[in-house]
Amino acid sequence: MPIDNLKKYGTPPFSTVLVHGGPGAAGEMAPVARRLAYSGIAALEPLQTESTLRRQLDELKDSIISNAECPVYLIGFSWGAWLSFILAAENPSLVKKLILIGSGVFEEKYVKNLHETRLARLSADEKKELEVILDILKGPEDSDKDAAFQRFGALLSKTDSFSPCEDGEKNEIDFSPDIFNGVWPEAAAMRKNGMLMKLCSKIKCPVTAIHGDHDPSLADGVQKPLAASLREFKFVLLDSCGHKPWIERYAREQFYEILQSELEVF
Repeated sequence: MPIDNLKKYGTPPFSTVLVHGGPGAAGEMAPVARRLAYSGIAALEPLQTESTLRRQLDELKDSIISNAECPVYLIGFSWGAWLSFILAAENPSLVKKLILIGSGVFEEKYVKNLHETRLARLSADEKKELEVILDILKGPEDSDKDAAFQRFGALLSKTDSFSPCEDGEKNEIDFSPDIFNGVWPEAAAMRKNGMLMKLCSKIKCPVTAIHGDHDPSLADGVQKPLAASLREFKFVLLDSCGHKPWIERYAREQFYEILQSELEVF
């Protein structure tokens, strides 16, 4: 894995790994990594560069084996929660504890609620703009997908946040529509055909899910399926909190307290 695709925070050894979302939103967990390092928790932030699910899994596995002290605390956000979940199922010896932040829902029946919730939080003009953006992202390769994908992210930031701090989101995210278009259809198919949930039987480590009550990905879509299927599962719901707890005015400090507690740092 090229050194530019792996960020290191704090002093080794590294036993905590942060996995960003998207797919294709490299760098979005940098604020969390910096906060953990400031608290004395050395962390790795591998940036996914591959455009298929299998290659992203191999890339993440390689970065962990090559740079971390295993088994690790594996922290995945949004899409990264799924990627981490799949990796932990396939490689149980690599993961000490799995922490899912703002995870996507695990069963198809909850997906409709996500789309309806997001649309309800947009104005009429923004809904029309979103339709145009989605058409561009599905369009030919020579279309301006980079700009459309960034605007797509901005609209989702509005729908997915409760009360973001002014300093909560830094301009450090490297959006990649090609990675999104390459990986997401594979991942969505795994949820639709039930393969994602079937991996629960292969998860050997404790799993903690941290979720905001204002996250458009409904908490029930994470809590209920995993609580019924995992041997050791804990769910934490944050009040007045959207998709990214670390940018939320009313939930940020509680989020970091919970996260550090899950990492056994007191």
